Amino acid sequence: MSLKLGVLVTNFCAIGLYMRKMINLDDFDRRLLELVRANNLEPARILAEKVGLSLSAVLRRLRRLRAEQVIVADIAVVNPALTGSALTMHVLVQMQQAGPQTMDSFARDIVRHPEITGAWDVTGDDDFLLKVQVGSMEEYDVFTRRALGEDKGVHSFKTLITIRNIIENDVARRPLRER
Repeated sequence: MSLKLGVLVTNFCAIGLYMRKMINLDDFDRRLLELVRANNLEPARILAEKVGLSLSAVLRRLRRLRAEQVIVADIAVVNPALTGSALTMHVLVQMQQAGPQTMDSFARDIVRHPEITGAWDVTGDDDFLLKVQVGSMEEYDVFTRRALGEDKGVHSFKTLITIRNIIENDVARRPLRER
């Protein structure tokens, strides 16, 4: 955390594929980010009123935050229950071999399956954690036979079926750390 001209500045870490740079965020930037993470369709005029800046200052800051890749996407969050993907499974996958070639091959393969809405390479007894969304158990069975077979290098997998969502990947909850 540093003080510049009486404004608290936060260093924000933007991570790209090949680079990492620190971005300075002041109190206005952090407040704007909080607001657009909750509702990115809020008109800039309203955002300006809420943060105490002029309309042009808000627009300039939002353009800069997008250009610097602090804001990386403006997306719609869709209710899976209303679009045919009501069942959410978290799948722990163990590979037959944990070498880089097997792991990279599996990682390349799973991105081709639209049922997988999240995937992580993890530590511990398991190698991958997958978030899978399907409309029925029959669809899940077809998916597992297609994506998690021995021919894919999978030794075993364990499925956790979501009973109810408590927090559903709410990016607006992620704190903007002060440094």
